[in-house]
Parts: sequence; structure tokens; C-alpha cells
Amino acid sequence: MADMPAALPPRADVVIVGGGHNGLTAAAYLAAAGRSVVVLERLDVFGGAAISAPAFAGVEARLSRYSYLVSLLPRKIIDDLRLGVRLARRRYSSYTPLPGTDRGLLVDTGDPAATAASFAKLGAAADADAWQRFYAGTERIAHALFPTVTEPLLTRSEARRLVGDDALWDDFIEQPVGSAIEREFADDLVRGVVLTDALIGTFAPNIDESLAGNRCFLYHVIGGGTGDWDVPVGGMGAVSGALWRAALDAGARLVSDAEVTAISPDGEVTVRIDDAEHRIAAGRVLANVAPYELARLMGEPEPPKPEGAQVKVNLLLSRLPKLRESSVDAAAGFGGTFHAQEGWASLDAAHSAAAAGSIPTPLPVEIYCHSLTDPSILSPELQAAGAQTLTVFGLHVPSRLVDDTNNGARRAELQAAVFASLDAVLGEPLDDVLMTDAEGNPCIETKTTLDIERTLRMPGGNIFHGPLSWPFAEDDADLGSPAARWGVATAHERVLLCGSGAVRGGAVSGIGGHNAAMAVLDGA
Repeated sequence: MADMPAALPPRADVVIVGGGHNGLTAAAYLAAAGRSVVVLERLDVFGGAAISAPAFAGVEARLSRYSYLVSLLPRKIIDDLRLGVRLARRRYSSYTPLPGTDRGLLVDTGDPAATAASFAKLGAAADADAWQRFYAGTERIAHALFPTVTEPLLTRSEARRLVGDDALWDDFIEQPVGSAIEREFADDLVRGVVLTDALIGTFAPNIDESLAGNRCFLYHVIGGGTGDWDVPVGGMGAVSGALWRAALDAGARLVSDAEVTAISPDGEVTVRIDDAEHRIAAGRVLANVAPYELARLMGEPEPPKPEGAQVKVNLLLSRLPKLRESSVDAAAGFGGTFHAQEGWASLDAAHSAAAAGSIPTPLPVEIYCHSLTDPSILSPELQAAGAQTLTVFGLHVPSRLVDDTNNGARRAELQAAVFASLDAVLGEPLDDVLMTDAEGNPCIETKTTLDIERTLRMPGGNIFHGPLSWPFAEDDADLGSPAARWGVATAHERVLLCGSGAVRGGAVSGIGGHNAAMAVLDGA
């Protein structure tokens, strides 16, 4: 065996494979508890999908290139690790133009009367009260379930009793959530806006009998006990950076440019550094990789490959584009989530088209303008000039549409589809406000599911590392071990999940890392 690099000891209590935000969370907790911890990260930077970086040549803008908003990061983790992370609340929930008109739905959390008036202007006055009732129900679920995500797993029956409302439980847990949406709301546009939380990162029909959409919806509405999605001040890199510092200060060894090539059931990790292979013995291995990727590293038969379902586009604009609805200021329209082509019927048609192998036309998209809430990600010069970032997330683009032979062409098609969907509902073409970089190229960065898989090793480009689980265990589940009780068990006693593929994983939360650390400290 080659000489061990100075940063890599021959053995450690815990070796963490993958230096994304969950791996850093686990490292900080375990090192602070006195365990010897080594984190091995394949890339030259830590943070995984939760990073900020300049995306355009010669332009001083640090974009959250992959993940972009925070909801599920518990206050407990922020406080325990003294992260100092600042999350900015957005006043506006969403704006959704009605295609072919100069009207739209503006949900203003700071002005209920204005929101009701927007429903009425759309011709959906009755849905304003339904909206309040519906989200009062999701908030009751959030209040009940979110505090449990950093505790040992409840069983399904225990979770149901905690929610305390059988009708509410049935609507969101037992039956397709699309059925409840279709029953509660009359307007096509309103139905679609509500449904999108069941589809972000999940390829599912409007009425999804598999309940995959329910699980996606649940995680989108329980964060923080309120369901609010906040902007991380300084970008996503500020979140991962704070976790990196917490892990380092606690005494963890953080090794970048270290690609793990194998993990054995007995806890031996093989890692390649500077073209040389090394082995490190671990009491426990925490796998901050997708379960599909873990199977590959352990030489096991590949499980079914997860499927991502999105296209991600980052843009830098000279200013916000004009809206067709003159009574709505662009800063309000883009101050929350901007929905385009996401009515109920449009989403249903888009799913059908994608399932048949075509890029949906129009493509459902939603937009987030980080810089409106947090201008610090832009240089003072860009701020003074009125520049703004846009993050576009296109739905119903399953990874089955992209492969090694067509990825470049598909990327161009998807980028064009995003622009077409937006231009159809904006007051001016997006091209008119698109900035160029120092080399004269448009400030556009488009990532297909295959691009994400290649860069981040997320199989199928799935942003959750695989199908989401319920935030509880089934009543007949074996919870006899600490790893099982904390939702991080694998088939191997010394190897635990600590990423988004854990039970209650998914999104930027740190929950998978926290729970893996708790399982180790609990004797796993």
C-alpha cells in the first residue's frame, strides 16, 4: 500500500464518504462528541449540490448553481452547531400569469386583502377561502411532524395520532394529494400552483396512485413547521461553508480531491488521492452518497436507477423583465416563486408528453430570484446597475429523455423550451434583458439530469438521491437497532446512510447527517 497522505490516518472512528452538506453535518456532530472523523470528498470543493460559485466568465455573481432555497434545515441543527446561517423570508409566496391574458395570481403573504383581490380578478374568488383552509391543514401537519425529523422514527400509527385529524391524514398521506387538490379548488390555474409542490423533482401524474407525489408534497410543506422556503443570505455556499467550518473547528479531517472507489462491509474504505490508492479502516462508514451509488461502491447488484425529472437553468439579467399585468410590479412578481405554464391541465399534458418520450410543449417552469431578497451575491457594480439573477426549474423532464448520445442537443432544446414558456407569459422577450459575460456569451447555464449526474454523482440526476420516503416507519418495521430507529440503516451494520437517501432525507436539510451522527452516538 502506498504511503498514507498526511491528511489521511490509517484508521478512524468514522469515515464519511462525500463532503456534501449532510456529510459535513455528521462530521461536525461526531467530531464535537470526541470521535475521530475523516471526510472524503471527490471534488475539490465541499458542499455537493449546496454550493455557490461564479457561473459566467468575468461576471462577479455567485450563484447557487444547483440547490437554491432552504426550508427543511431544522433550527436545532443551526443552534447545535452554531452555524450563524442567515435565512431571509420572502414576502411574496408566488405569482402565476394566466397564459394568453394580462392577468395572474399574486399570493402576497403580507397583504391578505390584496391576495383575495388577485383571486377575484382571476375569476377564482371562491378559491381564496379554499386556499386558506387547505394551507391551514398543511400547517397543522407541519406543526405535528416537522419537530420529529431530528428524533428517532415514529411509526405510521404514532405519526397519525400525532397529527390528530383522520380526514387530514387521509387527504395527504393515504390518498393521492392531487385528488384533494382537485376537490378543494375549482380554478385550473390555482389547482396547478398547489400541485407543483408534489412535482418538484418527482415525475408523477396529477392524480398519482403511487403516492410518490404525496411524499414530495409533504416535504415541501412541512419545513420549519410552516412550509416556508427561505433564501440563504450569501447563497447556498454560505450554508455549506458554515457547516465546513463547524466540522473543521470540531476537529474533523476534511480531505478533498479524494475519490472513494470501494467500501467493504467491515468498514474498510479505499480512496484514490493523487493517482495513488489508500485504505483506511473505520469503525463506522457514513455514506453521504445515493443508495444506488453506495451499491456500486460496495460491489453489490445495482438497484433500480432513480430518475430525476427536471432541467435547471441559471440566468443573469440586466434587470427584471416586464410583466403583462401592469398593476403587478416585477419585483413583486419575481419576489416569490414565479410559475409559468403550470395550470392543472398544462401539468397533466406535460406529464403525458414526457411519459411518451417528448419534451413538453409548453414546458412547465418556475423561477426564483435570489438577488431580490439577497443582493449580496452580486458585486456592488451589478447591484447598482439593477442586475438580477434568475434560477429556473423546469418540471416534467424525466432523465429517460436524455442519454450520452443526445445530451448536448437535448440541453439546447430544453433551454429553448424554457425561454419559449417564459416569453409566452412575460411582457417582453427574455433575450432583451439577458446579460453577456466577459467573452460576449449569454449569461445562461443549463443543466440536464445527465449533467447533474456526471458532476455530482446523483444517479439519474435525481435531486433527492432516489425516491422520497415517508417521515415515519411502517408499523411492522424492525426498529431494533439505533441505525434503524434513526432511519439510516443499510444491510451492513458498519455502513450507514447519512445523505438525502436516508429516511427523512432530501433537500438541503442536514437531517440525514444529523440522524446518522445520532445513530453512531446511540451505539450503532
